[in-house]
Amino acid sequence: MSTTESLRTFKIGGEIEINRLGYGGMQLTGKGVWGDAPDRENAKKVLQAAVEAGVNFIDTADSYGPHTNEVLIADALHPYPKNLLIATKGGLDRTGPNQWPVNGDPKHIRETIDGSLQRLKLDVIDLWQLHRFDSRFPIEETLGPVADAVAAGKIRHVGLSEVDIEQIERASKMLPIVSVQNLYNLGDRKWEYVLDYTIEQGMAFIPWYPLASGPDKLKSKIEKIAAGHNATTAQIALAWLLKRAPNILLIPGTSSIEHLHENLKAGDIELSDDEFKALSE
Repeated sequence: MSTTESLRTFKIGGEIEINRLGYGGMQLTGKGVWGDAPDRENAKKVLQAAVEAGVNFIDTADSYGPHTNEVLIADALHPYPKNLLIATKGGLDRTGPNQWPVNGDPKHIRETIDGSLQRLKLDVIDLWQLHRFDSRFPIEETLGPVADAVAAGKIRHVGLSEVDIEQIERASKMLPIVSVQNLYNLGDRKWEYVLDYTIEQGMAFIPWYPLASGPDKLKSKIEKIAAGHNATTAQIALAWLLKRAPNILLIPGTSSIEHLHENLKAGDIELSDDEFKALSE
C-alpha cells in the first residue's frame, strides 16, 4: 500500500471519508458470538484504544451477542467523535451460540433498524448492511423498511453482505448500494469477481475474516516476505488486501489491545509489486 494519504482513506457513498484500516467488533462477545464480552471493561478499553489510534470505522451487527455488541460500543464510545462511522447489520436471528438463521421478514428488518438506533444511541446509522438475502422473501420486500428508513433519515447509506453481482444489481434497483461485505482473504478469493465489480461501481468492499493468511502452499512465501518486513504473517495478509484494491476496507477484530496495535501497523507495510505478485499467484 502506498503511504500517500489518498490511498489510506476511502469515501463511503462518495461522501464519508474513513481510514481504510478499521475495527470489527464481533470478537467482543462471548463464545460462539453469544452473550456479552467475558471481560467487559477490557472490551471497552479495546474500543477506546482503537479510536485513539485513529480508527474511525467500526463494524458491528445487531446479531453479535445478540445486541450486546452494539450496547458495548455505545457504553465505550458515546458521545461519539464527529468523524466516527459505526456500521451495523441486520437480517439474522440468533437461536444459540454459533447459530445464525437468516430472517429477511420486513417486520424483523424494521425492528432491527430501530433497535440498532436505540442501542447505539444514534439518530442516524451512517452505514446499515443487510446480513444475508432470505430466500423466503423477495429482496424488494426485505429492503422495503430499509428504503423507508433512508427516506425518514434513520439510515444514510446501505450495504449488503455475502452477495453476488446479480443480487447487488437487484438490490440497487430499490436503493443505492455503497458497500459489499463478503468473505475474502489471501487464502479464499472466491468473491474475486464481486470485488472487481465493486471497484468498477465505486462501492466499498469490506472483507470479513481478513486475517486468514492462506493455505499451506503460501506458508513459505508469506513467512519469507514477513521476515523481510519484520512483520507477522497476519500483518502481511492485511497489507496484501490493502494493496489489492483501493476500495478495500479492513475490519480485523481482536479482544487484545496489543493485537489491535499490531493489526493497525499493517497499514505502514508497503509490499513491493513482486511481493504482491508472489502472494497473488
